[in-house]
Amino acid sequence: MSGATWPRAVFERLHMQRADPWGVGTRAYERDKYNQTMAVLAGRHFRFVLELGCSIGVMTARLARQADHVLAVDVAQAALLRARHRCAGLPGVSFHRGQLPGGFPALLPETCDLIVISELLYFLSPVDIGRLARHCLRVRQPGGLIVLVNWTGPTDTPSTGNTAARHFMTRCIAAGLRVTQTCRHLRYRVDVLTDAAAP
Repeated sequence: MSGATWPRAVFERLHMQRADPWGVGTRAYERDKYNQTMAVLAGRHFRFVLELGCSIGVMTARLARQADHVLAVDVAQAALLRARHRCAGLPGVSFHRGQLPGGFPALLPETCDLIVISELLYFLSPVDIGRLARHCLRVRQPGGLIVLVNWTGPTDTPSTGNTAARHFMTRCIAAGLRVTQTCRHLRYRVDVLTDAAAP
C-alpha cells in the first residue's frame, strides 16, 4: 500500500469476504485489547460516546453498558450491518457510515465526553490523521476523554501504530490537551488524552 489513506472499497471487500475479518469476536489478542481499553475507563459512566472504527460492534456493545448514548462509525456497510445486529436491543446505540476524516458525523461542538479510536489511525495518511484530530477536538466536551488504541506490530498501512498515535497526540497537545496514560502491551498501545488542567 502507498502512504495514502486506505479507500472504502478495501474495507468493504474484507467484510464481504469474511464475517469477522479481524477476528475481533474470537481472537485472544482482541479480547485482551478490549479488556485493557475498558480498564482505562475505570467504570466511569459517559453521556455521549463517539466510537470511530467500530467494525462489527464488539466494542460498541461494551461501551453501551457505560454510556447513555454511543454513536459508532465505520466505513464499511457490511461491517455496520453486523454491528447493528449485534447491538440490536441495546438502548442508546446508533450508527453512522462514513469514510474518515471526510465522512465525520455532523455533531455539534462539545457533544462527546468520550471518543474512542481503536485500530483506525494507521489506515489514514498523516494529513488525514491531522484532519481527524481537528474534528475530534471540535466535538469533545471540556474534560472529555480521547482514547487511542493502536496495533504496534508490522504493518503495510500508511503509517505504523506508533507513528499514527504520535501524529494524533501532537495535534491534541498543541490544542491544550495532555496524555494522562500510555499503556504499552505486547502488540498494541492504549493512550488517553484529556484537558491539560484535569487531575
